[in-house]
Amino acid sequence: MNITILTYGSRGDVQPFLPLSLGLMARGHSVKLAAPQRFKKLVEEHGITFVSLAGDPEDLSRRMNNVGFNPFKQMREMMDHAIAIGADVARQTDEACRDADLIIHTFAHAVGAHTTAREMNIPDVHIQTFPMFTPTGDYPNVAMPDLKLRALNYFSHYASSRISKWTAKFGYEQVRRRAGLPKRKLYFPFDNDPFRSPTLVLCAWSPSVLPPSAEWKDNVHVTGYFFFSENESYQPPAELRDFLNAGESPICISFGSMVNRDANRIDEIIRTSLKQTNNRGIILSGWGKVNQPSSNDLLYLDSAPHDWLLPRCKMVIHHGGAGTTSAGLRSGIPNIVVPFTADQPFWGRRVHAIGAGPRPILVKHLTVERLTRAVAEASSPAAGECAQAARRKIRSEDGVNRAIELIESHVKNWNEKAIF
Repeated sequence: MNITILTYGSRGDVQPFLPLSLGLMARGHSVKLAAPQRFKKLVEEHGITFVSLAGDPEDLSRRMNNVGFNPFKQMREMMDHAIAIGADVARQTDEACRDADLIIHTFAHAVGAHTTAREMNIPDVHIQTFPMFTPTGDYPNVAMPDLKLRALNYFSHYASSRISKWTAKFGYEQVRRRAGLPKRKLYFPFDNDPFRSPTLVLCAWSPSVLPPSAEWKDNVHVTGYFFFSENESYQPPAELRDFLNAGESPICISFGSMVNRDANRIDEIIRTSLKQTNNRGIILSGWGKVNQPSSNDLLYLDSAPHDWLLPRCKMVIHHGGAGTTSAGLRSGIPNIVVPFTADQPFWGRRVHAIGAGPRPILVKHLTVERLTRAVAEASSPAAGECAQAARRKIRSEDGVNRAIELIESHVKNWNEKAIF
């Protein structure tokens, strides 16, 4: 089977699809992975065919960080970014899907990829790394605080779904007119259609972190996270190896793809809090690009594999992105979540709900005092025990193989119905 996977965003939006691609390839399938150009090396070094998509997700990160937690401004920034690159991405994704027997897509591609699948009369699968198009009263849409009433929580999902649908149609119409693309009827993959089997929806997180809802239909499944095996082949640079060997286990600080205009203020708060709590620290600067001189108690690095580094640390402070949250919980150490935007407060609340860390601290509310208290809470035996319990549950799951079983079963059922 020829499979095209379409994703867009930061590394956390791309990396889960590497082990999934390799798992599918091991089953004899041919896989193309389409993602932003900056991830070409990351994808191809695993032997996966890469299709480059236009645009720089660092620009989107900057836009999202600038608007913070306002869901309407978030939607506007995502639309502006999508419209600017839309014509190029439309052509690139059409080419990537040209020979496909199955299209797998994520949030950013949901409407366009599903429409292409319908035009080609092939099945499609939607994979979520955060709950977006799976309405429930158990919790609100990821961009909203808990609304306390199940009916309001459910409505927040419904409203978000409708907004996403009409935003996609409006955005495509703008792109079409600017670029002279042909008119196209767009389809939303989560609408009921008596003439087409429902799109399979796979939720790529651990059911121990966010259980499936009883309100979901039988085409929605929680598979577990998509992880590589442990990265034992990684050879740390000498400065990292020497730092780890020089003292007690440090706290890791990783804000990944976040590009924040207050980066220097955040850095100063972290440095001061580490000093006041008598902790050593490793700061992974990522896209934020804040670097200071290292010392015996503080090391700055651009990046390091989370699956290798985090188990060697005592806790992790991070932004709450889906990928970093999964890595933090898998490592078995307490997590302190400092959300910047989008779905990050949601995952911070889930970390606190399972006892693996304190309540999240929104980055705009971050102070030395609040972070110092959070470090003390995360250092408690209770937090450590809950973090270890999360680790055991997550490591007992096999999200990749569960997803592949469901994908292959979905395609088999699709083909059988097509025959008759």
